Amino acid sequence: MGYLAYYSGTSVVLSVLTLVGLYYLLTDQGYRVDFGWFLEETSPYMWAYIGCSMAIALSVIGAAWGILVTGTSILGGGVQAPRIKTKNLVSIIFCEAVAIYGIILAIVMSNIVQKYPSDADDDVIAANYAAGYKLFGAGLTVGFSNLFSGLAVGVVGSGAALADAANPRLFVKILIVEIFASAIGLFGVIVGILQVSNAKMGEAAGAN
Repeated sequence: MGYLAYYSGTSVVLSVLTLVGLYYLLTDQGYRVDFGWFLEETSPYMWAYIGCSMAIALSVIGAAWGILVTGTSILGGGVQAPRIKTKNLVSIIFCEAVAIYGIILAIVMSNIVQKYPSDADDDVIAANYAAGYKLFGAGLTVGFSNLFSGLAVGVVGSGAALADAANPRLFVKILIVEIFASAIGLFGVIVGILQVSNAKMGEAAGAN
């Protein structure tokens, strides 16, 4: 039932958008659909702060989901093999690190946001808009990287807990896979830092 509602809603939305697009196209009113106008009229601060919030929110969701998946397996497996409860907490630490990655980059991004005067010249305004878009893109990059990294760490950590309960010699081998899953979030942070490395906001942003 849930899948039916999801696909039905998606089909309706896509159909409406297609019909509206065809209407504007066939009636020579395509100029009214102007994405450039939308990007120019929206504030760069909006894009920058949405990027910051997405970096934190998606990272925390990934960490929480991973802890949920891993924690239930640790608790369930710990009933039959209590010895696994302590050393498998490393999986919870890996999941929590995913949220920390998002918070770190959000702090870096928020420090870039500076106010610029409304009567600034075109170069300063263009540089501030570009910085806003870069922060938005970096936030999505880090957020989604950490979201999927948290899911991967959670699933692998769940398997590690259950495998350790059955055979203790498997724990170290699966832990290596978990480390690589956690590294995905770190890669996202590195890419996000590269995206915002030359982003400048404020009155001096347009200076060469």
